[in-house]
Amino acid sequence: MRKPPAEIVASLLAVTTIFIGMPPWHLPPWAIFVSWAGTFAAGGPKPDVMRKMWITMPIGSIAACLIVLLFKWSGSFLTGGAALAAQCVILFCLNGLMMSLGRFKTFSFVPGMFFGFASYFATMFGGFGPVPGDPIVALVACVAMNALGPIYAWLTADLGAHHHPAKEEVRSVEHAVS
Repeated sequence: MRKPPAEIVASLLAVTTIFIGMPPWHLPPWAIFVSWAGTFAAGGPKPDVMRKMWITMPIGSIAACLIVLLFKWSGSFLTGGAALAAQCVILFCLNGLMMSLGRFKTFSFVPGMFFGFASYFATMFGGFGPVPGDPIVALVACVAMNALGPIYAWLTADLGAHHHPAKEEVRSVEHAVS
């Protein structure tokens, strides 16, 4: 049995994200797309790639959540230039700490951290999640949706027939020469 084109499989999977983003859960569908595309950019939905995505994306989301919580905490007693300075220190320290984890082999896929980092901020400040604006609920929603992306990538690769332009080019050149 022939597989449907990967474009069809991916598009059907994309349709499921409409329902994911609907109330009452109002989950962040873009977090799926970020990690779905990131999985292919990192080498495709192979076990080692999926593992490094699942390990590093939550680190980025947790770092972003801590930044939000510490910004709120520091903003409760600092104002003006002092608040701005505190935010600079908080962001510098937590971002630097997050990226420093990339020095350890297990956590070496730093782009995965930024997939989680960016997805968290989009979830939190986009008002997504079952309780919009709640930093912890945004963290849970973001991590869950980022975790789906590599699964969607695997489903796309496993269920879809992929187009390989380089192979077709070779075939057309071989046909032209013969």
